[in-house]
This record gives sequence, structure tokens and C-alpha cells, in this order.
Amino acid sequence: MFCCKYSRQFMVKCAVRKWVRIFKGEDPRERILRDQKRSGRPLFASVTAHREKVDCMIRANRRVKQKEIANAVGISKERVHHIVTTVLGYRKVSAHWVPRQLTVEMKAQRKDMCNQLSELSTVFILA
Repeated sequence: MFCCKYSRQFMVKCAVRKWVRIFKGEDPRERILRDQKRSGRPLFASVTAHREKVDCMIRANRRVKQKEIANAVGISKERVHHIVTTVLGYRKVSAHWVPRQLTVEMKAQRKDMCNQLSELSTVFILA
């Protein structure tokens, strides 16, 4: 703001111009704060149609990559990641997309397997 090149202190020209603009009411910071139209993708990438397409692609191929999904659906990889992890609740395990929560069928299957293993273990212990 101030320059001490010479014995006296004085303001730099660009600082003076900035203060003149501010006092005239042409604050450059206000122009930044106003909403301006921007080019780019729309913000509605998480609509239900996209969710259904992503879910169908994952169920068809558990090894599908986020980049492939993004190219097929036409949305960004970040939106695909948000839909897959947050909305649909999948996570990656050994290069497969796996649901985070067990379905009713999966729970029943696990219960049956545990019952079979417990019966086998009692047979082996008694023998």
C-alpha cells in the first residue's frame, strides 16, 4: 500500500485508484459477490433417473468403474461417486461394488449357513 523508496512515504498509484473506485461506489468486491450466469453442467445430476441408471449398471456388472458409469450416464465422476456411495450405499470390496447393508435375503442366507455350521461342529465334536 505504501512505498518507502524515497525519504517520504506515499501511496502507490494502483492503491489510490482502488480507493477512488470504492468511494465512488464501484467496489470491485461487490461485483464478485453478485450471482452471475455461469456456463457448465446443470446442478440436477442426482435426479432419480440417474440413480436408477447407475443402480442398474452396478447390478448388471459389479466390477464396473465409476468412469464407465459417468460416460454412459453423461454425468461427472464426482456425481457418480456421490450417488454410488451416499445415495445407493455401495462400497468397493475387492474391485466389486457391494451394498453396505445386508438385504433380508442375505441375512436369511447367513442364518442358514450358521445353523448348518453349528450342526456340523456338534457332529464333529461328538464323534
